[in-house]
Amino acid sequence: MDATHSRTPDPESAHAPLSKLFESQAATALKLRQSTAGERRLKLGKLLEAILSHNQAIQEAVHRDLSKHPTETNLTEVLPLVGEAKHAIANLKRWMKPQRISPTMAALGTSSRVIYQPKGRCLLISPWNYPLSLALGPLISAVAAGNTAILKPSEFTPHTNQVVKDIIGAVFSVDEVAVVEGAADTATALLSLPFDHIFFTGSPAVGKVVMAAAARHLASVTLELGGKSPVIVDATADLRSAAEHIIWGKMVNAGQTCIAPDYVYVHRDVADRFIELCRSTITQRYGDNDVAIKNSPDFPRMIHRRHAERVARLVDEAVLCGGQLAFGGASDPESRYVSPTLLRNVPPNAQIRHQEIFGPVLPILTFDALDTVIADINAAPKPLALYVWTKSDRTVQALSTHTSSGSLCVNLCLQQFAQHNLPFGGVNTSGIGNAHGFFGFKAFSHERAMMAAGPLSALEMLFPPYDGRKRRLSEMLIKYMT
Repeated sequence: MDATHSRTPDPESAHAPLSKLFESQAATALKLRQSTAGERRLKLGKLLEAILSHNQAIQEAVHRDLSKHPTETNLTEVLPLVGEAKHAIANLKRWMKPQRISPTMAALGTSSRVIYQPKGRCLLISPWNYPLSLALGPLISAVAAGNTAILKPSEFTPHTNQVVKDIIGAVFSVDEVAVVEGAADTATALLSLPFDHIFFTGSPAVGKVVMAAAARHLASVTLELGGKSPVIVDATADLRSAAEHIIWGKMVNAGQTCIAPDYVYVHRDVADRFIELCRSTITQRYGDNDVAIKNSPDFPRMIHRRHAERVARLVDEAVLCGGQLAFGGASDPESRYVSPTLLRNVPPNAQIRHQEIFGPVLPILTFDALDTVIADINAAPKPLALYVWTKSDRTVQALSTHTSSGSLCVNLCLQQFAQHNLPFGGVNTSGIGNAHGFFGFKAFSHERAMMAAGPLSALEMLFPPYDGRKRRLSEMLIKYMT
């Protein structure tokens, strides 16, 4: 179903099919409350099979949308989904099992459990930068938790969207999982519907709009946002490993990754060597001049011309403000190309120091004392990820204790996304809630409290009328409550 095909001038009539689709999932959502682990695992298995059988189509579609090499598509789109689905299939029975809860003194004589119940009808709004994994990853969690879903992918990746529709259509009927394509007006229309849960991946600015819309229906939300994820390279670091991993993390998908290293603080004593290693890493992987890099099949493109122009403007403005090009700086918005770029000594007033870059541009700042870096990080919005390259346990401890971020990664980057036993999510402006594995299952589940009386009730000893004995008993409970 594609809402953009409607031509009626009446806004309500234009989006009437969305309301009809939403209502069609109501009965299914109620039915899915009774679904078993076996039934859900069967659906997840079919979804996994559909993903794998469409692998060639996935590679071709992502290349048409983002010019990504098939190997990079396998690593960043298909592999995370396969891992997510297999992890859910292997663990779902355990996740769904009610959890026994020990009684408190005030609840003596009762039994308690937490039951994971589907939230119901869910809206998934996915972005363009990873149009497969960030669309189907949340869907795996939603299905594992027993929900229906309407998926709204980005309009900027039409080729991948078609494959997503084919995959979902091969497994689900539209009254359980449906894909709705369209632009911002379609997303607005969907957000006006009373979904039980909304899972949004995108920018903090749009995340605020989503949260405001959810508030109108008191829907719960999971917001996977972004921000400027800093990197710290101290004087003890393995500089070659740091350069190789940071350049990979920055250049994969041409920097269009929510957890990409946004900028680097490098200790002054090792800054020159680190930059030299970053330069050599880029040339070894993509070519030793701009023509070679532009023609490299391994280097992706910006999603569209406007984004390429935006990133190029940030680079130009940083240089005008006094920053220095240490590598790259070329761009060709017409072909959606921005070259791998290293910037040095970018002043604080440059826009690139304040906007999320979301491109293959790495500002490199120097520092002398870790305390000043920590102060800078704490003065900015909380990042989705914080990376550090160091051999010092003291440095790791200081960052762990004195900073806040969605994740803290030591001597690696991006790999936290594929660790399904860890929660993936931000904090405040970088996100609300968590995804992946059990944490994704919980995001789409209501943790329902269930409490039952036993054969004996201690509470009966405290019923009115109150006398001195009952008062003393209440005071004893207060004193010895554990």
